[in-house]
Amino acid sequence: MELSPLLTLPSRAGARAGAVAPGLALTLLIALAATGVSRIVPAVGSALPALLIGVVVSLIRRPGGRFAAGVTFSSKFVLQIAVVLLGVQLSLSSVLVVGLQSLPVMLSTLAVCLLAAWGIGRALRIPRRERTLIGVGTGICGASAIAAVSPIIGAASSEIAYAVSTIFLFNAVAVLVFPLIGHALGMSTHAFGLFAGTAVNDTSSVVAAASLFATSALGFAVVVKLVRTLMIVPISVVLAVVEHRRRNSGAPLTVRRLVGLIPWFLVGFLVVATANSLVAIPPGLHDALVTVSVFLVAVALGGIGLSTDIGAIRRAGWRPLLLGAVLSTLVTLTSLGVLAVTGQL
Repeated sequence: MELSPLLTLPSRAGARAGAVAPGLALTLLIALAATGVSRIVPAVGSALPALLIGVVVSLIRRPGGRFAAGVTFSSKFVLQIAVVLLGVQLSLSSVLVVGLQSLPVMLSTLAVCLLAAWGIGRALRIPRRERTLIGVGTGICGASAIAAVSPIIGAASSEIAYAVSTIFLFNAVAVLVFPLIGHALGMSTHAFGLFAGTAVNDTSSVVAAASLFATSALGFAVVVKLVRTLMIVPISVVLAVVEHRRRNSGAPLTVRRLVGLIPWFLVGFLVVATANSLVAIPPGLHDALVTVSVFLVAVALGGIGLSTDIGAIRRAGWRPLLLGAVLSTLVTLTSLGVLAVTGQL
């Protein structure tokens, strides 16, 4: 048996840690600053500030050389770990109870959003990966969905940055507009929680919108939003299959190949969500894990910001922004329509 790989493992691990340390430290500092911003302005969250701080630092002086490995590590591996830990926010009991109530609205808004992203995005001549990110970000759960999908489709940092910024812009609009819509339509707190949870993307924006409408709408809205997060899994698997067929000239998929296409971090996400349902995690530990998952998303987006190609964003122009506006409007109208049809408005 060859033992040399095992014998050299400590030195290789040490060398790897040394290589990523400078860049990782920089993204950690950015995440800390972004977390501070989120404490001052909770509706903003920490994801967008981390991305913007990273972009600003990159504009002043793009980190290369000894920082490059750590920045890449943050924007890829830390991002995947963050997705795994997002599972701690879900439990199977919540999925079953809330899922049954919200499923018609959730599936309708998701189907409309993804179909519109494909059709309207093509009509606007928006690149495939960019319209996919904006579509899943708007239809599922903002930055978390973008984080999960971007490694699968091989999205560039500039595409991720534009998609996250676009999603946040219309989330901010939703925070202000949704409570007005809710009061104008005379919604109950339950109906508004379902409306906000299925039509607003980022968790912090859902919390802000529900809080402005009525404190009693907050709990249900957040649970609906978290159940909606679970849609990341089937959408990611479908995208993995589509990417495989596209890269392999439509070659047929065997069961073995299909299983191999499922990203490890999505499996980890489901394992953590299942464990959260079966094991009584102490409240203090649970809250700490949620905080860590949110912080790691900020670390990853800090890395993405540092490696963003601003020129590519400029070249993208106004079309992706228009797509985000159209998709957000369609999701809002579809949610209200299904709520009305099902007698929940």
